Amino acid sequence: EVQLVESGGGLVQPGGSLRLSCAASGFTFSNNGMSWVRQAPGKGLELVSTIAPDGSSTFYIDSVKGRFTISRDNAKNTLYLQMTSLKTEETAVYYCAALGVAWSYIYWGQGTRVNVSS
Repeated sequence: EVQLVESGGGLVQPGGSLRLSCAASGFTFSNNGMSWVRQAPGKGLELVSTIAPDGSSTFYIDSVKGRFTISRDNAKNTLYLQMTSLKTEETAVYYCAALGVAWSYIYWGQGTRVNVSS
């Protein structure tokens, strides 16, 4: 059974930091590109960052460049997102997702909620 289990969300003040984790099982994690996708209250899904299967390349949306860092540990089947200088508008449910062929997402986690508020 494929599982992606996110953790690390919570309440943080503006300007604060959080580190999200996503533990993968049930598939060969090192074969898949991985992404973090978020959904703010009342809004659609937004891609935040993507990392290649071997971690050699990354992508970030402009609004998080220089503040967020995506990484992975293929030995531990775990994906990470280090978030710093968080903004209130980044309050959202953050999902990890596995990429399949043709840049489609084939597996999703259940999400972890991040609340940026004073």
